[in-house]
Amino acid sequence: MQTDLRGRDLITDQEWTREEVDTLLDVAWDLKRRRATGESQALLRDKVLAMLFFFTSTRTRASFEAGIAQLGGHGMFIDSETTQISHGDTAKEIGEIIGRYSDGIAIRQCDWNFGNKYIREVAAASRVPVLNMQCDVYHPFQALADLMTIMEKFGRDLRGKTINVSWAYASSYQKPLSVPQSLILLMTRYGMNVRLTHPPEFGLMPDIVGQAQDNVRKHGGSLEILHDFDAGFKDADVLYPKSWGCWMTTEDKQESAKLGGQYKDWITDARRMALAKRDAVYMHCLPADRNIEVTDEVIDGPQSVVYDEAENRLHVQKAAMALTMR
Repeated sequence: MQTDLRGRDLITDQEWTREEVDTLLDVAWDLKRRRATGESQALLRDKVLAMLFFFTSTRTRASFEAGIAQLGGHGMFIDSETTQISHGDTAKEIGEIIGRYSDGIAIRQCDWNFGNKYIREVAAASRVPVLNMQCDVYHPFQALADLMTIMEKFGRDLRGKTINVSWAYASSYQKPLSVPQSLILLMTRYGMNVRLTHPPEFGLMPDIVGQAQDNVRKHGGSLEILHDFDAGFKDADVLYPKSWGCWMTTEDKQESAKLGGQYKDWITDARRMALAKRDAVYMHCLPADRNIEVTDEVIDGPQSVVYDEAENRLHVQKAAMALTMR
């Protein structure tokens, strides 16, 4: 267990060692147990978490705000559009000033080719830890919650287990690459056999894929890239089909939507789930485009663990706050 994480930023899980991630998971399970048994979790009494949102949120805001409150602190919600951030406050000024008002800064900024750079600029100027609530490149807490959930279902040793991280069609908007990218990075560090399944136009950032391949060389398992939706499901233990935009092909949102429209049959249904192992689980970060991205029968069915997954966002985020903001 690592005990020297005070003040550490968490912008991507890849920048934490395997031992540090294991420590975070250990603390998350302890805090989950304490909540279940009604024990005090007030580890951050009088601490303030500044939560800066450039994008709307449901689970992220609710889980961080509830989490800091359960730890005995206070969540300060900051909306970029209703503050001077929209009229000129720079990333450096936010880091310097909000870092003096608070004990931690959490940011959600998903603008393509900008969000991660902004978060890192804030972190460079801040005297307190900066937590990435999602950017254009990474969604570290979603991946941590996913890892925690998979371990709860299959045990802590995930070697030999297969996860299919797949693109799926959705009509709502051109979503960031951050969830699949964080998934392939983290799961390859735990020896899983990772399938990355997507249409040719919907690839991920080459540097991220390269880092995942490096993880395989260090930790075992495999990384396989497929372009056949059904093939990704075959004999898999974990199914994680979700939509993302084709940012590596075009930055034009209308063109991306047009390209995605060619693959409307990439929907997770009972037939596809039957291709996987009998005890396979269905995961999604939510919200899903119901009956477009996934059928109600699957997402509401016995193999779906989406609500356990959503709950675990609370616990991993509390663990990160407890370790870095104390």
